[in-house]
Amino acid sequence: MTSTVHTTDTADAAGAAPSQHESTVPRAPRTPHTTSAPISTSSSAPEPPHMVRILCWTVATLACLWLAFCSAVGPIYRADGSIAEFSIWNALLGAVMFCVYLTIVHVLATAVGRRHSHTARNHTARNRIIPSVVHTIHTVSGQICGFLRRLARPATTIIVKHERTIIRHTSSTRRIFTVLVVGWAWCYITLLSAFGADVFSQIREFTSFWQQSHGNPQPYLDGTQIVSTIMDVYPTAHYLWPADPTFLTNQHNILLTLLYGGMGYASQTLTGAPDAGLIILSGMQFLFVAFCCAATANRFLNRPFATGVSGGTASAVTRVIVFVLLLLNPIVIFSTISLTKSPLFAFAFVWWFGALYELYATSAYGGTTASSGTTVCDGTIAYDGTDSPATAAPITPAKPRRITVIALALSTLVMLASAKYGLYIVALQLVLALLADRKRWRTYVIALLIPLIAFQGMITALTATNTIIGGDPIESKGVQLQQIGRIAQRDPDSIPASAREKIAPIIDLDGAAKAYFPNDADRMKSSGSSESKTIAYQWRTVTADDMKDFNSAWLDIVKASPVVAIDALLAKCYGYFDVFDVPYVSAIYYVNNGKVQNDTAVISRWNHDWRNAVAGFANGWSHIPVLGWPIHGNFWTILTLVVGAAEVVRRRWRALAYHLPMLLLMGVMITAPANNFDRHMLPLVFCFAFLALWFRRDSGDAPERVDRSQASR
Repeated sequence: MTSTVHTTDTADAAGAAPSQHESTVPRAPRTPHTTSAPISTSSSAPEPPHMVRILCWTVATLACLWLAFCSAVGPIYRADGSIAEFSIWNALLGAVMFCVYLTIVHVLATAVGRRHSHTARNHTARNRIIPSVVHTIHTVSGQICGFLRRLARPATTIIVKHERTIIRHTSSTRRIFTVLVVGWAWCYITLLSAFGADVFSQIREFTSFWQQSHGNPQPYLDGTQIVSTIMDVYPTAHYLWPADPTFLTNQHNILLTLLYGGMGYASQTLTGAPDAGLIILSGMQFLFVAFCCAATANRFLNRPFATGVSGGTASAVTRVIVFVLLLLNPIVIFSTISLTKSPLFAFAFVWWFGALYELYATSAYGGTTASSGTTVCDGTIAYDGTDSPATAAPITPAKPRRITVIALALSTLVMLASAKYGLYIVALQLVLALLADRKRWRTYVIALLIPLIAFQGMITALTATNTIIGGDPIESKGVQLQQIGRIAQRDPDSIPASAREKIAPIIDLDGAAKAYFPNDADRMKSSGSSESKTIAYQWRTVTADDMKDFNSAWLDIVKASPVVAIDALLAKCYGYFDVFDVPYVSAIYYVNNGKVQNDTAVISRWNHDWRNAVAGFANGWSHIPVLGWPIHGNFWTILTLVVGAAEVVRRRWRALAYHLPMLLLMGVMITAPANNFDRHMLPLVFCFAFLALWFRRDSGDAPERVDRSQASR
């Protein structure tokens, strides 16, 4: 016998009246239970050990402590101070932010989907773990949420009134694609393109390669070490240059260099300026972005992979929220036409994330159950609030759709081609997916492992045959360089003589003291034109043998001045996790900068004043306290970490297996060259709406409609 549950199209999350279109959904039998433990193979299971709950909350607490600590030290490092200046006021700010973050985790872990997963006994048990202050703040936050629901009721009423239209126009990938193209079109039409210095470096690199290969020799190593090539701008150490002149590098990823550089060179040759090529590239990226977001939105909102009545689609309210975040956030809008590797990687990650969601939703807990034969999908049937449906164990997972496997493979290739750290993201996800979904290992081998091996094999072969110049190892040492530079600048007397001797062939400590800047490690790498930059990294003379001493010299320097070393680390990364910190370089920068305004013939004159006005408006919004947070990448990074902490508390290990790459992305931010650089946070910005919907569905609390007539496969 099955029970009957009514769901509506519009979700009364904001206090709106239910829609008139209700459906009756057969639900799998729900086995009574008195604990929050996952129930998978039997009708009851023992409550998880008290220690497990403590460990889960410990992990969540540590995440909140890290976020609170970054907020606490933010004022210190914005004033270019030291951790030694930490005061009672910093501690008070940290305590307040810790309570805020832990309260959010508590609300997500207990309030969302509570009716599906909590009994009085379980709630009481958790109360013994959570500090009482959190419950006090939770009560206040509940009152605030109630006020916000009442405030949003008029808007929700309007959405309910037009729900059929909203759902009809977002019921397939094609329709969502159309909505996104129309919504973003003003950006491409009025701004044409957005970029920074990197794209001109790629054009110069391709031009040198093309000229050299067509009988026009270019400056290269001549024994004097005084050359001026694009490799001296990055720079790339001379010991890595092959004896035979080679001008293609993997600095900006070789495939992107061939595409961007080749298009720019062709445009320069045919029209006398790179503008036409840049505009075409931005148009291609614009369409690719719209497709990636449309494909993923369709998977989350319409779930075309779901079969039968279990495949309910998202409510009109949910759809409006998702599209507001996509269509109105300047970070998303400007990134659609920004020709840097990070937006391309981020939007490919969105496509990848959607394909992984479908595999998760149709995996072992989304197949056919032995007890009822009912298809379980997305936690909508008999969900008990943890990571397992409260039904008997499934027999087999659903077979992945071919289009999903292809999408996962193609998005993997784009990610690998656009960012070097894509290698680590894909490798981690491969391992986690094989652990979480072992029965469909062939899918992950085809879509993740084969593209990974093929791409990395290609890069290795090109480097080994001296077709391209590999990346300089110094690129991965941003944190270490910042620590060396800060100590050389602020505590030079502490550096031991032995460390000075070992580091001398690699880093000029006097130059490092001049070049060091807390927010940016590129200066420590001697990046920039050879005429103007301060030399810190001695790329012209350093050798491979010299680099072997780098780590030991760095360790000696850090041990001699640990406080300054800690300052260097925190000053370089705190902004990614401090909600009060304004981006060091925002996504808005690429719309309006010197390269756009001074180095182009057509783009700089196209709606020149409009470009200034758009960038000025976005920058002004960004600097408004609180109201400007949604257009800061760190705001969405923090929310992502908070949601991840809540998933740990709820022990959603399978969901975490698909979300941990986001944590690795946060690690990439810490090691990135610059502090609070928006472009490194773009994947989390673009995916957060879908992550939130994923979390809510797993809580069994997502407002959905189940009439599949409007949804297209």
